[in-house]
Formats: sequence, C-alpha cells, structure tokens
Amino acid sequence: MPRMPRPELADARDQGLHNIGEAARLSGVSAKMIRHYESIGLIPPAGRTFAGYRLYNEADLHRLAFIRRARGLGFSIKQIEALLGLWDDRSRASAEVKRLAQAHVDELAEKIAEMQAMQRTLQDLALRCHGDERPECPILEDLAKPPRGDDGE
Repeated sequence: MPRMPRPELADARDQGLHNIGEAARLSGVSAKMIRHYESIGLIPPAGRTFAGYRLYNEADLHRLAFIRRARGLGFSIKQIEALLGLWDDRSRASAEVKRLAQAHVDELAEKIAEMQAMQRTLQDLALRCHGDERPECPILEDLAKPPRGDDGE
C-alpha cells in the first residue's frame, strides 16, 4: 500500500493507520523492536505524520505479527528474513519453506539434546553432593577441573 505524504495524526487514524504505540499493542511487538526491525529492513520504512510520528498500515501489522510468531518459534533474524522473502514471493515453492523449517527443527533438536546432557550432568553432580556442612562438594570440584583435550570442552 503506498504511503500517504505526511498527514496529521488524526487524518492518519481516519485512514486506518496506526502510530508506533498502537502498532506495538496490536502486533504484540514492542515499539523498540519495531524500530529495530525497520532499521534492519525486516519491515519497510514507516510512513510519517507531518510531525514526524511513524505510521503503520494493516500490512505492516501483519508483517510484525509474522515476525513475532517466527521469533516465538525460535527462528533467527536471518531465518526470518528468508521466510519473509518467501512469504512475499507468491511464486515460491513450498519446498524451500519446508527446508528452512526442517533445518530449524534439526537445530532445535540438537540444542535440546545438549541441554538434556547438561541437565543429566548437573543432576548427577547434585545427587552426589551431600548439601550439608562439609566443605567437600562434587559440583565445585567438577567446575574446577581443567578443560579436557579434544572433545570440545
């Protein structure tokens, strides 16, 4: 939707446009993040009122909601940029969207496995710790160990 040239805020509201506070409330994205997304090009530059206030249309709100949902699913900004490009491309192949989503699923599975391994290690250390007045503590002893060689630690 083409941007109107610098209306007054009341006129902008009559045209169905929203200031940044309203856009934040309606999209669930904070005003700070809206400005950030604009600065990195995830959303188009906002139209402005005569006084310089940012204005957002329904398409902007829909795009912000898309970004919010994608962030909620853990997609990175780079991944969201790619997804937005595919969303904007009506001739896209859904195979590319699926590929991006599956790659993210695989990344999440790897992170979950790493976190579960951390949980098991900490649980084991906590079970071995007496948690009493004695100074011996397997948790601190484990943390104080020097890094191991080639296993990535």
